[in-house]
Amino acid sequence: MKVKTVLNPRVHLVPYHIEGGQPSYLIVAGLVFTPLSEALIDEECEDTIGLKLLAKARYSLAKFKGEQIVILSQVLANEVNIGYEDMSNQQVLKFNGVLIKNIRHLAHLVDSCKTKYLVFEFEDNFLVVLEREAAVAASPCVLKDYGIPSERSSDLLEPYVDLSEDNKATDHDIGDSPVSNLEIGFDGILWA
Repeated sequence: MKVKTVLNPRVHLVPYHIEGGQPSYLIVAGLVFTPLSEALIDEECEDTIGLKLLAKARYSLAKFKGEQIVILSQVLANEVNIGYEDMSNQQVLKFNGVLIKNIRHLAHLVDSCKTKYLVFEFEDNFLVVLEREAAVAASPCVLKDYGIPSERSSDLLEPYVDLSEDNKATDHDIGDSPVSNLEIGFDGILWA
């Protein structure tokens, strides 16, 4: 009996190195989104990232090609995002009800949005809701105020191509952590 099998290397969900050297980013009305990476964890210090994101970074494997954990790294304060300016290092799970696959997917969803509101859903049931027209109008002002030349990194200027369609990932397994908040518990908080 002969058996053929294909062995694929394990691909960590959070990369150790960033291709091209510069991280991807997307700024929407002062909300700065970027993929979680080991370089970001090192820069931010592990204690500001949070245990759940650290567990995902250390132990989760990509379920499909191109999968990323996209986080809101910081908020550049502006009138349009009042009330959200203290948010940082939060994983964004959905945009207007659609699961986020990676930073390119988020950029595509934001660019193609025609609804009245931009609704970002984060871990632990946090929501950011912005009026789309106000967000679009405020974005150039935010960039100017903070001296940022572009609302997105150059790699996000290319058209979006969905690499995960053949993989049929389900709602519950995109960005899932092998460690839940309950499993971390009090001892985990002390450890961190």
